[in-house]
Amino acid sequence: MSDRTRQVVVTLAEIFCVLGTLVGVGVIGTRVEESSGGSLSADATLLAPAGPAFSIWSVIYVGLAAYTVWQWLPGPGRSELARRTGWMVAASMVLNAAWLLVTQQGWIWVSVLVILALLLVLARLALELASTSEHAAGPVGTWLVRITVGLYLGWVSVATFANVAAALGSSGVNVTGGGAVLAAVLALALVTSVAVALMRAEPTRWGVAAAAVWGLAWLAYGRFSDEPRSEVVGAFALVAAAAVAVSAVALTAGRGSDARSA
Repeated sequence: MSDRTRQVVVTLAEIFCVLGTLVGVGVIGTRVEESSGGSLSADATLLAPAGPAFSIWSVIYVGLAAYTVWQWLPGPGRSELARRTGWMVAASMVLNAAWLLVTQQGWIWVSVLVILALLLVLARLALELASTSEHAAGPVGTWLVRITVGLYLGWVSVATFANVAAALGSSGVNVTGGGAVLAAVLALALVTSVAVALMRAEPTRWGVAAAAVWGLAWLAYGRFSDEPRSEVVGAFALVAAAAVAVSAVALTAGRGSDARSA
């Protein structure tokens, strides 16, 4: 009964997430970039990634839908992996949809609180995966969950800072001027630090790295090719992307070295 309850809750959360997504892409609502007075558009702040960056959501949503189906299968549905991750995956999908619905109302600072909650849930989920056996649900389920959560976490870690910048801009703070450039560079340093800290959880490391590098690279592209232009921020975004990638390799190599020495 406990397993069945969890499966139903995950499925309902997935349905809610799909509805929120339909709102966010403009099918039954206003597109995210046009909501909240345009504060979340790709050219609103120095920390906004260029438009194509958001295509990563398609991969994440496919992964979440696959997870929902997977956790209904007879074996996986009763596995340690499903039991330890199901409720948090459901919470992440509810928060995801809630963020989209909140931005529709123009409640930009509330959206910051929602995305921070989402980041914390995903970070906790990554830690849960780190303490779950690799053989808890077979190779397919294990890698499905690890890759989906890793990409999800890595992207949200970048998007959180972009969301904060958008909220500041909506409150009248100059987020494109000279002082904003220095603030953006400092924010990029924080993004890098957060991403590296999150990558210490080995099971989701490469997903986090891939999504963070993807977001930072598109942020750099936006600053070089679109408004608000800033070669300084663009260059630092590329440096941040490279630092994340190098850190992922170094952490993996260090882990392998420790295993061999043991």
